[in-house]
Amino acid sequence: MLERERIFKYHGLGNDFVVLDRRQTGVDIDAELSRWMCDRRRGIGADGVLSLLPSQQGLARMVVHNADGSIAEMCGNGLRCAVKYLVDHGGGRPERIQVETGAGVLACVPGYEAGGVAEVDISMGPARLVAPNLPSGVTGQPFVEAPIPEHLGLRGTAVSMGNPHLVLLGHPLYEAERLGPVLEHHPSFPDRTNVEFVRVDPDGLTVVVWERGCGLTQACGTGACAAAAAAVLARRLPADTWLRVTLPGGDLQIRVPSDLSEIRLRGPVAAVFEGVVTIPAAR
Repeated sequence: MLERERIFKYHGLGNDFVVLDRRQTGVDIDAELSRWMCDRRRGIGADGVLSLLPSQQGLARMVVHNADGSIAEMCGNGLRCAVKYLVDHGGGRPERIQVETGAGVLACVPGYEAGGVAEVDISMGPARLVAPNLPSGVTGQPFVEAPIPEHLGLRGTAVSMGNPHLVLLGHPLYEAERLGPVLEHHPSFPDRTNVEFVRVDPDGLTVVVWERGCGLTQACGTGACAAAAAAVLARRLPADTWLRVTLPGGDLQIRVPSDLSEIRLRGPVAAVFEGVVTIPAAR
């Protein structure tokens, strides 16, 4: 008998996800099913799959499956999608909810319009400069505006938002497609890395992100946070104020405290469709 599953499609600035509510069974999906669901020709089509599982600490535990089947520790756009799903299908209009993620339990504040949740303000946790998934995991020293080994003349800042990021301040945005896949696999990052190509504007940032396991996407919440943190560290933008970060899919607002202790992200979210799919027996 073929397995059927109800799925929900959401996006945050065009960064799109299939949401699976598996809180009743507590059973996560495997890499093969994630790849099939994300396939835009033979599956449903998405940048990733958000599996919602039971949690003792929050309303749900969110597991982020990338399009290539790998798992991301955290996803800002995905978290906003998960929050909208949980609120829209949970009844009521809570002022705040907690969601367990690979980056910890994060506090989320839904913003409502007549049709339900329209945007979400979320705590993204700290931006870390020393972490096991960064070059600093070996050296113990922050990698800030440092030369990138094997890439003469290229400098970057390594930031962990739970998941790893390499931020290239002032590097041409059009280089993302060429350099992104090379830098994603740089040996200094043991779990691979997301790569941000950042233009610093007078009133904010313009960013193109090569996402680990996905490639170029319309938006990346953790990437926007990492880019803003790097710009604040470099004194290119002020701390403790809401900063505009423009991605191909639109704008996010990021607030970076001077000590990097709790980055906040605010941005829109939308439901696309829901339905039932028959999962192929052999994928």
